Amino acid sequence: MYDDVNLKPDLVNSPSHYNSGNIECIDAIEESMTPEAFKGYLKGNIQKYMWRYELKKGLQDVLKAQWYINRLIKTLKKEENASDAPTSSSDNI
Repeated sequence: MYDDVNLKPDLVNSPSHYNSGNIECIDAIEESMTPEAFKGYLKGNIQKYMWRYELKKGLQDVLKAQWYINRLIKTLKKEENASDAPTSSSDNI
């Protein structure tokens, strides 16, 4: 995948080395973990990229942390929506 501005590979949102076959690595990781473990994984990556950004890849690391924050937000919203879903009438018996 390429960024829209410079037509360079997008190393933050879709690095080619994480796309193999029909599933992205992050989706396989999520499926292999409990919801709590996956949220911990996301949090750990956020901390890792923020910890090292001044010493390693600067803006790219901050953008990667942002990507993981956005994925965590998406995960939390999905959980919240699932818990707000109405239950079937047979559950009220």
